[in-house]
Amino acid sequence: MHEAKLRDKVAVITGAASGIGAATALLFSRHGARVALIDIDEPGLRQVAADIEAAGGVCRQAVCDVTQRAQVHACAQEIISAWGGVDVIMPCSGISVGGTVDTIDEMLWDRVFDINVKGSYLWLHAVLPSMIARGGGSVILLGSQLVASSGGNNAAYIASKGALATLAKTMAVDHAHQGIRVNALMPGVTDTAMVRKSLQRYEDPEETGRRWAARHAMGRMGRPEEVARAALFLASEDSSFTTGSHLYVDGGWAAK
Repeated sequence: MHEAKLRDKVAVITGAASGIGAATALLFSRHGARVALIDIDEPGLRQVAADIEAAGGVCRQAVCDVTQRAQVHACAQEIISAWGGVDVIMPCSGISVGGTVDTIDEMLWDRVFDINVKGSYLWLHAVLPSMIARGGGSVILLGSQLVASSGGNNAAYIASKGALATLAKTMAVDHAHQGIRVNALMPGVTDTAMVRKSLQRYEDPEETGRRWAARHAMGRMGRPEEVARAALFLASEDSSFTTGSHLYVDGGWAAK
């Protein structure tokens, strides 16, 4: 039996119905956290919740559009009322649409920033008072290895991930005295539904996928579970002296 690194902690994960969010929710639950699952994908949420409960974990789920302040506030208050507060938050909701600055439509640009950046802000804004009242906690933002080494043709997404990476640093300074640590995970290309959808933008998705895999020094894409293990480190006391950091889980992409 492994050590429960998050015993009695309350964790909120948005984008929890699939990919990195789902893998992290399952791992956090296995380590003793009560996990609040947030997404707009209700069937996906139900499946992740069923998996957690089948393994003996405790969770609650809420269908919520992370770009809508009223929905976010209501969901956050329900979690805080039910479980007394929040100890860990990891906003994973995000979209990638491709395109360069000269080609991307303004409405699509705004949509990327609304989900990826504003959606993170709204959830952080809603739960930070609870974390402060509890004497601290861990915030894990989801950046990207592309912030350090762009693959091109994804301007809005990469800019939004750069915003989250720098937000982690300034939040770390703002909230260190309140016992809150803030870090950013910087995953490489990870085998998720979002990546598989992104590949369909290319004329030859299979060849593009092979090229993306080869771009990593390790020669392959990452798995959501590998990113989840890094998130567990940042959520737990194993990273008690780590804040304002960017943790690359990218198979060596940014090193090349």
